[in-house]
Amino acid sequence: MATTYTNGSNDNNVLLAGAAGFGLGLLAAAGRKAAVQAITVAAGDWFDGLKAEHKLAMGIIEALENTTDDEPKKRAALVLSLQHALGKHAVQEEDVIYCAIRALGDADDADKLGHEHNAQVKQGLYDLEQIDKTSPAWLARLAQLKADIEHHVREEEDVVYPRLRDRLSPEENKALTGRMNREGFKVA
Repeated sequence: MATTYTNGSNDNNVLLAGAAGFGLGLLAAAGRKAAVQAITVAAGDWFDGLKAEHKLAMGIIEALENTTDDEPKKRAALVLSLQHALGKHAVQEEDVIYCAIRALGDADDADKLGHEHNAQVKQGLYDLEQIDKTSPAWLARLAQLKADIEHHVREEEDVVYPRLRDRLSPEENKALTGRMNREGFKVA
């Protein structure tokens, strides 16, 4: 019977290398998350951060509108970018901002905005992913999604969010900003 000996030093090196790789992976993920959340944090407060994210999403939609039927891969990549941007954005709004609105007694506004996220925006993103990217139906669906998002953004930026910000003290607005940024960082 042969006896196999292991070199303890090599085992330790493998473990250290694995731990170092894991640590670097965590740092890289944290760096990516920080970069994705940077636009929102740099805006200063929750309302300005959400407006910056709205502008980013509309920029992606504009890039999608400027694609042609012979660029299905570019369309697919841009739809993925839009899904990621709006997914993070939705978590911040649904898990923080709409809850704050509801806590101040405006459940109807919070429910309406949440319904628009689910029934219009998320469905529109799903449809854009599923429809043949070279089909005229794809551009028509993009146009409808854009209109839905524009309407939703106007309601938030012109009516609901200014009312919320005005009802909160500066300290409450600051706390809401911190909470929203933490939620965004989690899913960035």
